Amino acid sequence: MNKFTALYADMIKTWEGHSAQYLNGVVSTLSLAFVATVIGCIIGLVCGILQTIPYSKKDNPFKKAVLWLIRIIIRIYVEVFRGTPMVLQAMFVYFAIPYFTNNTVRLDVIPTAYLVVSINTGAYMAETVRGGILSIDPGQTEGAKAIGMNHLQTMLYVILPQTIKNIIPQIGNNFIINIKDTSVMFIIGYTELFAAHKAIVGAKYVYFPSSVITMILYLALTVIASIILRWWEDLMDGPDNFDVATTDTLALTSGTYNYRGDKKKKKREKQQIDANTEREEKNE
Repeated sequence: MNKFTALYADMIKTWEGHSAQYLNGVVSTLSLAFVATVIGCIIGLVCGILQTIPYSKKDNPFKKAVLWLIRIIIRIYVEVFRGTPMVLQAMFVYFAIPYFTNNTVRLDVIPTAYLVVSINTGAYMAETVRGGILSIDPGQTEGAKAIGMNHLQTMLYVILPQTIKNIIPQIGNNFIINIKDTSVMFIIGYTELFAAHKAIVGAKYVYFPSSVITMILYLALTVIASIILRWWEDLMDGPDNFDVATTDTLALTSGTYNYRGDKKKKKREKQQIDANTEREEKNE
């Protein structure tokens, strides 16, 4: 028990002396994770759409060659960034540009960190979006084309809204992963939460108390993010049951349609149904 008491006292002392440093690290971690996730989702969306553009044997050979080349490039990009550690990607981008330009061109630490995490996230999201698009029932595409929509309109108004809704859990998962994985950016000097921990340990030699504080902060960030993302998923799902948009009185006889929305709207619809029923009875 004395060990735990001593650990608690050391943690309080460390936090009181360096709370601003920890909080600055939290802000840097969150900003990098959030911005990189957003940019990565945009990259993944573009790559996913490009990978699923359909073509047939009757299409222009130039179109088929271009689409084939695009898919090869995207596949190489995805495999390289999913198959190598992010820490090595950061070192490669940060040191490769000066190496090949004889130190005439060098990216700063912050742009490098945002670039690497964004591209890495985009590689994972590219496969997520591709899978999300392919998971939509082909009948949706056939129905859209049947009413005269081209491929672009079908993607924008039919496929992508459903795809984005389906991949929201994976987007949230990538954001939570990025909160933790941004810790490797300290290798190039980006001052996120783990870098703040390393700096405090180097200055005060309080490795274990600082490690516990850092772990608690990471855990708090990921738990809060999980709660917000679950709330967002529930918000996107909407109510469980809906009224059918019809004035046909027989449509409601099965008793399978329930409404949890606006009571006034429900009342107006009921009055309309009653009026229709009354008119039908009079006509009979």
